[in-house]
Amino acid sequence: MENYAIVIFILAVMIGLSAIADRIKIPYPILLIIAGIAVGFIPSLPPIDINPEIIFLIFLPPLLYDAAFNISFKEFKTNINTILTLAITLVFITAIGIAVVAHYIIPGMSWPVSFVLGAILSATDAVAAMSITKGLGLSHKTNTILEGESLVNDASALVAYRFAVAAVTGTAFVFWKASLEFVLLMAGGFLTGMVMSKILAFIIKRIHNNRLATISFILLMPFVTYLIAEQVHVSGVIAVVILGLGISRFSNKVFPEQLKNQSKNIWDIIIFLLNGLIFILIGLQFPYVYKNISGTDILPYIGYSLVITIIALLLRMARVFLQKFNLQKAFQKGKHRITEGALLDFKNSLIISWSGMRGIVSLAIAIGLPATLSDGSAFPQRNAIIFISVVVVLFTLIGQGLTLPWLVKKLATEED
Repeated sequence: MENYAIVIFILAVMIGLSAIADRIKIPYPILLIIAGIAVGFIPSLPPIDINPEIIFLIFLPPLLYDAAFNISFKEFKTNINTILTLAITLVFITAIGIAVVAHYIIPGMSWPVSFVLGAILSATDAVAAMSITKGLGLSHKTNTILEGESLVNDASALVAYRFAVAAVTGTAFVFWKASLEFVLLMAGGFLTGMVMSKILAFIIKRIHNNRLATISFILLMPFVTYLIAEQVHVSGVIAVVILGLGISRFSNKVFPEQLKNQSKNIWDIIIFLLNGLIFILIGLQFPYVYKNISGTDILPYIGYSLVITIIALLLRMARVFLQKFNLQKAFQKGKHRITEGALLDFKNSLIISWSGMRGIVSLAIAIGLPATLSDGSAFPQRNAIIFISVVVVLFTLIGQGLTLPWLVKKLATEED
């Protein structure tokens, strides 16, 4: 009953603050995170542990599915080169960059542990990107690239994380095996998503006159798809994304308008509640990890987190502007089937660079670090990794999240 009361209290706070955020013109995720931090420091409140499996099973499938369902497949296809560059290449570049910085600035952090931290913070977050950029009037192209990147890059980050943890535990790292496993995870996820979307389409064709049954199947299928993919050891993230893209295309042909609207209304409520809970939980984790760090280490670790945040942002900006240059060059030479619609301008490139916020996936991965190694010894610098990860997530969400609306307005004014 105590946990039930806490959940109800958090939901009430979340709904109230979301309404206030609209009034004071602040992105509601920022307000929810700050509230979560404040609530977490209440002395009588019991510590709230996040189970990473709950995050991946309860939160991730519906949020990924909703984003994939609403994304423009045509725009996604047009910008696939940029999306894959950011979702795969940039993830591994960021993981390596953060690992190098962490190894040299954080005392006693070995290379394998540094790569664990780099992998945790390597991917941007779909929930954060969509929640904070919503309502800013970004172009359809920019939104598609941000959403598309965030949908795919979780799979890349999870693979990088898995191999980094294996290196810490003493498992030998073989590059070609790691590359093959990555390809199999992605391809297996793609295939699972395709099969499940065909099965769902087959079912919906025969029951679409029954609205409740149709919407119920649509609500259930992301969870089923994610579970099946994870059970067969392929990427559940990619499987759910492919499911969403497939059903989005199918729904345009089959769903009557009334069913679409009814389904959208239900999804909007679910996504609103899940989003709100995620940002409150991110805030709640700071006091929890704060108590596990020595008082003398707090300020140095916050400093390390700030440096890592800046490095991640600079790497992202460099890769995005390099992609802008490469697309322009390929288009001028008529190579690689690059269309004019795939080109990036300065405004799009800067907004995409500044929108690379970390979020709940990074947090869940960090908290999910094993407490002990196979020999029974403690995982090296586990508390430090979790604390730095949480602080970097807060820096990106609050820092970039608060300045992004100003940046968008500034660029729009200069363009006018």
